[in-house]
Amino acid sequence: MDASSLSRIGLAGLAVMGQNLALNIAEKGFPISVYNRTASKVDETLSRAQSEGPFSLTGQYSPRDFVLSIQRPRSIIILVKAGNPVDQTISALTEFMEPGDTIIDGGNEWYQNTERRIQQVADKGILYLGMGVSGGEEGARNGPSLMPGGSFEAYKNIESVLKSVAAQVDDGPCVTYIGEGGSGNFVKMVHNGIEYGDMQLISEAYDVLKNVGGLSNSELAEIFGEWNRGELESFLVEITSDIFKVKDSLVDGDLVDKILDKTGMKGTGKWTVQQAAELSVAAPTIAASLDCRYLSGLKEERESAAEILKEAGLEEEVGSVKSGVDKKRLIDDVRKALAVFLDRIKKAYQRNPNLASLVVDPEFAREMVQRQAAWRRVVGLAISAGISTPGMCASLAYFDTYRRARLPANLVQAQRDLFGAHTYERTDRPGAFHTEWTKLARKSSAGTFS
Repeated sequence: MDASSLSRIGLAGLAVMGQNLALNIAEKGFPISVYNRTASKVDETLSRAQSEGPFSLTGQYSPRDFVLSIQRPRSIIILVKAGNPVDQTISALTEFMEPGDTIIDGGNEWYQNTERRIQQVADKGILYLGMGVSGGEEGARNGPSLMPGGSFEAYKNIESVLKSVAAQVDDGPCVTYIGEGGSGNFVKMVHNGIEYGDMQLISEAYDVLKNVGGLSNSELAEIFGEWNRGELESFLVEITSDIFKVKDSLVDGDLVDKILDKTGMKGTGKWTVQQAAELSVAAPTIAASLDCRYLSGLKEERESAAEILKEAGLEEEVGSVKSGVDKKRLIDDVRKALAVFLDRIKKAYQRNPNLASLVVDPEFAREMVQRQAAWRRVVGLAISAGISTPGMCASLAYFDTYRRARLPANLVQAQRDLFGAHTYERTDRPGAFHTEWTKLARKSSAGTFS
C-alpha cells in the first residue's frame, strides 16, 4: 500500500467498547484501521464512522490486510475478552507483524497474563502494553482514563494519540505511563476493586435512605444530584441520580424498582481481593462488596431464608425505626458517611508520596474526626432496622482498628503460641519467646485449689 494511505493506528475487537474507542481516535484526527473476526462488526463500525463523522476510519476483513494497512512501527490496540481470546488474537496478528511493532491490550486482564505475553512477543521483537481503560462505553467514545504499562518505547510511539483521546481535566489528559510489566493492568484492577467498594457504599446509602428514611425515587434523584454538585462529585454519584429518574417503558413505575437484585461481575474485584491477601494488605470494604455480589446471586436461597425466618418469628424492624427518624438529619448523616474527596486524595499524596494511610494525613484525619459521629449513627440506625450495610460496617471497623494504638492481637498471638509454638514478641524487650502455656496454667490451677 502507498505510505500516504496507511493508518496511524489499528484496533481489533469491535464490541461496543472497541467501536467507541476507534471512533474517538478517528474523531481526534488519527486515521485508524479496524478489524473484527465477525465481518458484520466491521461493517457496523464503518457505518457509524460515516454517520457520526465522516471520520478517517477504514475496515479490514483479515488479520493480514489489517496489519499491513497500518504505518510502521505499527501500534495495534486489541479490545477482546480477557484470557484465551487475547492469546488467539495476538497469535493471529503477530504472524504478520514485524520487530518494533506494538500490541496494546486494552481489556481488563490479569496483570500476570500481560507479563507472560510481554515475554512471548519479545521473542519476535514486538513491544507490548497492557492498558487499563476506564469510563465504560461513554468514556471510550468521549474521553476515557487510560493506564498504559509495559514498554516505554511503545508508549512513546502512541503517546500523542492517547493524550488526545483521553478525558481532559484541569491538570491535563487522564493518561500517564504507569511503569513496566503488567503495572497498567494492576492499576486498573485496583481501580475496579475500589469501584466495587464505591458502588456497594452507594447502594447501602440508597437502601438506608429508601427503607429507613422513606425517600421516594424522585427525592433520591434530587439528593444524589445535589451531592454531585458538592464534595461528593463523581461519575458514580452522577449516574446514580440519573438512574432514579428513568421510568419503566413496559409497565408503570420506575425502572430501577423492576431490576432483579442479582449483581454481575467480570473478575477484577475478586482479583483485587486476592492480590491484597497475597500482599497482606487489608481491603475490607472491597472484600465486603465482593461478598455482597456473591450473596446477591443467591436470590432463591435469600427468598427462602426470608420466608423461613419470618415463620420462625423474626420481625421486621424497619417500620418501628422509620417512625422515629429525622429525615433531614438522616440525609445529612448519610452524606457525611459516604464522603469520597477524590481531589483531596490526590493532594494528600502530593503532600506526602510515602503516606502510609489517608487516615494519618492531617487534613483527612480532621475530616474523619468530624464525620465519624454521623457515620456511626447511620450504621447504628441501619443495624437497628435490620438493614445490611456491610461496606459501611467494614469501613468503620477498619477505621476503628487502624486508629487504635493497641489491639487484642496479643491474645491471638498467645493462642498461636499455645497450640502451635509459633512464638511471640514482647512489648518490653526484644526477641522471640515461647511459653508452655498449658503446663503453667495447670500448675497455677493446682496451686489455687491446694
